[in-house]
Amino acid sequence: MRLDTSSELSSPSALPVDRGRRQLLAAAAGNLTEWYDWLAYAYLSAYFADQIFPPNGDPMVQTLSAFAVFAVGFAARPVGGLLFGSLADRHGRRAAMAATITLMGAGQLAIALLPTYQQIGIASPVLLVVVRLAQGLSVGGESTVSAVFVAESAPTGRRGLYSSIGYVSGNLGQLLASGVAALLAAQLTTAQMHSFGWRLAFGLGAVACLTGFWIRRGTRETYRPGPEPADRPRPFDFLRDNPREAALVVGMTLGATVTFYTWTTFLPTYARLTVGFDPDSTLVISTIALAFFTALQPLVGMVSDRVGRKPLLIAFGTGFTVLTVPLLGLLRDSFWSLLLISCAGMVLLTGYTAVSGAVMAELFPARVRTAGIGLPYAITVAAFGGTAPYLATTLIDRGHADWFPWYVTGLTLISTLVYAGMRETKGATLT
Repeated sequence: MRLDTSSELSSPSALPVDRGRRQLLAAAAGNLTEWYDWLAYAYLSAYFADQIFPPNGDPMVQTLSAFAVFAVGFAARPVGGLLFGSLADRHGRRAAMAATITLMGAGQLAIALLPTYQQIGIASPVLLVVVRLAQGLSVGGESTVSAVFVAESAPTGRRGLYSSIGYVSGNLGQLLASGVAALLAAQLTTAQMHSFGWRLAFGLGAVACLTGFWIRRGTRETYRPGPEPADRPRPFDFLRDNPREAALVVGMTLGATVTFYTWTTFLPTYARLTVGFDPDSTLVISTIALAFFTALQPLVGMVSDRVGRKPLLIAFGTGFTVLTVPLLGLLRDSFWSLLLISCAGMVLLTGYTAVSGAVMAELFPARVRTAGIGLPYAITVAAFGGTAPYLATTLIDRGHADWFPWYVTGLTLISTLVYAGMRETKGATLT
């Protein structure tokens, strides 16, 4: 990494702990608001689907339509990963983080004010697709830029702990989205939730993005390229210089993204569609499970700084390869059944989430670090994570609910083999 002797920029590894904490807070605050905004859609889709899509239709068709748009948003994530990753590698991480949170906030405001199908007809779902594409660009960049920023800001020997906070803030964003949805559902009638309750949650997201933008203004830059044109990489330089590392990002993410979105986002809907859970009850369970998941992240991050990243990744992959089918097969129309299955999945998932940001940053040199992670990661998430809810819903609708757990198992097996063949990165120096 090229070092600047100015007061603005210093070696990330040399940052004092108190300064590192300030960096961490700034990244986490923005990341929290981004993920609240992105995932509020999933939690509230049951309430706004009949408002945005053609009314008086089959509720299953409306649910499928809502998740199809959710998947469409993921389609923009690879472009966002490359766009904002290149921006971060060419002009610094701060500029990219400011841009991602601004775009997400504008999207949240647009959804909060979106006219219904009854008001403007087919233009309503079309506008929703456009907004979700813009938000997909934002999240595609945010995921990688903030993870790299945190890894580069971490004091020596604490990179695993610091990187785990990326998922803490992301989980808190999900927790906030789930909690707000649960609170609104508890305080408003079902009719009010369908009418205007969901809009309140998106409006809150727009305000939160403004707060995150303000907090990020005080961060210190962790990387700035040199003055020569050769110091500013082109968008696809990482494919030429680090093709193996890019392929490893795909393999690492493959099983992780489908399990992540299945357990943290889609499991309540899966339970509702397969065993008849009430949506309001599943929101409460999701909130509890996400709080548990969040508390695990820094603990496992600290463990990775001692024992390494590879053992935890293998534990995650092996666990889901063996247990996905049994766990989803145990779902019953019982509060405790869903809660225990949710928490069991969260324990396994932490083996990936707490260390993945550190591992990916440790694979690449600073010059192409953000773009090198951003595009492969976002492509994999779009192809397998974003489509998981839609695929599962389609299989359930066609009477093949038992196929989806085997699909998840196959992907996690592939990732487990990748983890087994990777080198340990714990002692790597960010160069």
